[in-house]
Amino acid sequence: MPEIVAVCRVEKLLPDSGVTGVTAIDKRPVAARVRARPLGLRADVQVDRKHHGGLSKALYAYSEEDAAYWAEQLGRPVPAGLFGENLRTSGLEVSGAEIGERWRIGDEVVVEVTCPRTPCAVFQRRMKEPHWVRRFTEANRTGAYLRVVKSGTLGAGDGVEVVHRPGHGVTIASWFGGADEAQAQALEAAQAQGALALAPEMVESIRRLRLSAGRAS
Repeated sequence: MPEIVAVCRVEKLLPDSGVTGVTAIDKRPVAARVRARPLGLRADVQVDRKHHGGLSKALYAYSEEDAAYWAEQLGRPVPAGLFGENLRTSGLEVSGAEIGERWRIGDEVVVEVTCPRTPCAVFQRRMKEPHWVRRFTEANRTGAYLRVVKSGTLGAGDGVEVVHRPGHGVTIASWFGGADEAQAQALEAAQAQGALALAPEMVESIRRLRLSAGRAS
């Protein structure tokens, strides 16, 4: 059964050369169970709420399988939390999850997959790898942001069950790697049928897609 390998929250704020001057990307596994709330894990921090955090990006999940891929590519370990994730999973297709898919974690928490993670300059500086943003983008193993549908406590070892899949077929990876009008229409149709409620970030992504297509034509 899929499970949570580690639950991570900020260890300390690190100096950063970006606009905010600090970053909360330094996430580390915690031994105790942690409460997941609509704005994220208790005692966790997101410095730049414009791009990380908020209701639609309360948690960030990354799979052990994708981390293993990067460990091989980089020739070094990719421990839980290195990518700034809150949840490291095993046995779950995080990047292959449908947008709007819901997971039950343990006995209490329910989360919803909202949108892909877009790599940024802070992530580049964190990794200290040449051309990291481009490499991460091209690999299309982004992990997924999550909305907390039902609050509760969670911890390492908790099982993860997919309790709802909208059925539109648009996954985190398919959208991030090749967003197009057909996928946009599938998402909107699923929303109209009540299968999901698109996060504001996805609504904006669809708007930009169509704006770009209009300019290209």
